Amino acid sequence: MAADATQAVASPVVAGGSDQPLRHSPLHDRHVSLGAKLAEFGGWEMPIHYTGVVEEHLAVRGAVGVFDVSHLGNVEVRGRGAKDFVNSCFTNDLDRIGPMQAQYTLCCDDATGGVIDDLIVYRGAAEEMHLVPNAANTPEVIRRLRAAAPAGIDVIDQHEEFAILAVQGPRSPDVLRELGIDAAMDYMAFDLVDWKGARVVVCRTGYTGEHGYELVVGAADATLLWDELMRALPSYDGKPCGLGARDTLRTEMGYPLHGQDLSPDITPVQARCGWAVGWDKPAFWGRERLRAEREQGAARLLWGVLAEDRGIPRPHMAVRDADGRDVGEVTSGTFSPSLKRGIGLALLARGVAEGDELTLDVRGRPSPVRVVKPPFVPSHVR
Repeated sequence: MAADATQAVASPVVAGGSDQPLRHSPLHDRHVSLGAKLAEFGGWEMPIHYTGVVEEHLAVRGAVGVFDVSHLGNVEVRGRGAKDFVNSCFTNDLDRIGPMQAQYTLCCDDATGGVIDDLIVYRGAAEEMHLVPNAANTPEVIRRLRAAAPAGIDVIDQHEEFAILAVQGPRSPDVLRELGIDAAMDYMAFDLVDWKGARVVVCRTGYTGEHGYELVVGAADATLLWDELMRALPSYDGKPCGLGARDTLRTEMGYPLHGQDLSPDITPVQARCGWAVGWDKPAFWGRERLRAEREQGAARLLWGVLAEDRGIPRPHMAVRDADGRDVGEVTSGTFSPSLKRGIGLALLARGVAEGDELTLDVRGRPSPVRVVKPPFVPSHVR
């Protein structure tokens, strides 16, 4: 995603002065009827919250929540050798997974190694790959893929053909079973199911750190699926959730957000996403630059920062050492509903270590923080 959901501002047009109208999810009318606070997010008008970010956050941690994330892109790469082509572009190694599995990966700039987008690849047959990029980055990912694609490989933009619903939380399997959907699958596996005549891709993925699923369904069938999920939620203490809670949940996990913790100016090495790089692959965009940076050691690294007072880290706050010297900058920050204190992610100079006591510049006031390794709360994704 390209902006912090908790800081999104409602607008009738796309941020940045574009005269293009905001896109709407197939479920837009449902969100309006539920009284959702809507705001611009990556060129889409999406729900930020319904009853409140903290309440929705805690519902996911303790029970179950359902998010509309239909702003995320959908891209099909088809043709003979599609898997090998995608594998030669993105960082992770598709040979690490088999058919009917998904993989987190990165689209990097070949010259700089900076991250153009982070995305999920669904590996189907060898000649059919489905990609889910972030909303604002989808056109650029498509442009780069089309520019590199050999004859016989088609890159198809399906951004508005599907809706994506995320069912997240410890009771998410119960909700799916209530709808007659088999929830028994391994983490990052997916299945195609026929649900009430609709084709639904059910994948054991998510962005919250909880046991959860993402459901990809045709736009025409999205309302039926949403309504059935809303009907089932109250029995399991669940709630519809907006992108505000999605942001606080992912920050507690230390999951990076594109545009803040990852960007064309921030490499996977700096963001500690080297686990999503197939270092031994013969080719991927940014390979030489990233291998050199890994060998030399990055000048800065992404850490967690935990507030030691009532301060709340916010993006772009300066981070300073005991002598008042700048050692980095906050990239993401929020109030943690689980911990009831401020947390954040920050790019810090290489000499900073876990446990170091630093300060943030909060409107000219020093606010103490401690350097930690995320996640800030235990993960339950596996």
